[in-house]
Amino acid sequence: MKAALCRAFGEPLTIEEVVLRAPGPGEVQVAIEAVAICHSDLGYIDGIWASQLPAVYGHEAAGRIIALGEGVRGLAPGDAVVVSMIRSCGQCRACRGGKPFLCAAPYDRGNGVLQLPDGTTVEHGLATGGFAEECVVHASQVAKVPDDLPMELGALLACGVITGTGAVINTAGVRAGESVVVIGAGGVGLNAIQGARLAGAGRIIAIDLAEEKLAAATEFGATDVLKADMKGLRRAVMGLTEGGADHVFVAVGAIAAYNQAPALACKGGQVVMVGMPPSGARMEVEPVIVAATAQRLTGSFMGATVVQRDIPYLVEMWRQGRLKLEELITARYRFDEINQAIADARQGHVRRNVIVMQR
Repeated sequence: MKAALCRAFGEPLTIEEVVLRAPGPGEVQVAIEAVAICHSDLGYIDGIWASQLPAVYGHEAAGRIIALGEGVRGLAPGDAVVVSMIRSCGQCRACRGGKPFLCAAPYDRGNGVLQLPDGTTVEHGLATGGFAEECVVHASQVAKVPDDLPMELGALLACGVITGTGAVINTAGVRAGESVVVIGAGGVGLNAIQGARLAGAGRIIAIDLAEEKLAAATEFGATDVLKADMKGLRRAVMGLTEGGADHVFVAVGAIAAYNQAPALACKGGQVVMVGMPPSGARMEVEPVIVAATAQRLTGSFMGATVVQRDIPYLVEMWRQGRLKLEELITARYRFDEINQAIADARQGHVRRNVIVMQR
């Protein structure tokens, strides 16, 4: 099959023939119909997180099952599925405790799922390898979806949508009437905003530097928008929320946003860390202030998502017109245009670019 291979960090991907092994026990093989470009993919392509080359990245995918490994139950060839990077063993402490997104079972991404024709191992990027015509993943990584869900919309549910909405609903547990600030109105931030709307938040304040992103935030449910560089930003948030937000979500990887966030939360409020800065980046925290204000600093990985529970729920919200998916797509590209899709995503003005496979 063909895959978009990363051979050098920071360089364009090359579409090449690679060998994908058959699914083993507990695994499924999926013919990919759509895969979105996530900023995490850009981070791996640029080498800001640990990875081995050559590699196939891509982890926001959707398609149809074409083969099953031994022992897979509840799935069949032809099923439409969303393919996520959340791989769970079902046996470790986290999985037994209902937190499969924190599965402790190690996974060797260089274990031979992908190889070059000469036998060279290719890293199975993010345990998914979605920038390809097909992928082999553990059955825990897929969620069955209705046939009438367009695959380019399904792909969005694999990461960006679950990360944003899940941070609000699963991690923070936002309750009706509470106030929310979302710093960063990009792809994940927009989903945090519509997650807050689904949760019934009373005030949803979006903060960003770009006017077009603030306009999008209003479209997705923000009740108020503020420029990140405005004078008196904290004072404005205090006024809108009667003393600070109950929940502040940092949906960008900028350390300046992380340093700013605690000052926007109320006493007893929480800052939810969603955006992923480069490894080694550090935020500034004064423990005495955190203690005195009884604030909480909470991490949120992949929206604390339980794949087989949350993705069907979000599909139902889409069916009811309560979750925007089509509106998240900035542009669609063919597979041979993947480098253009990546270059456009780097410009910062896109919500999500999606590769739609031509078959």
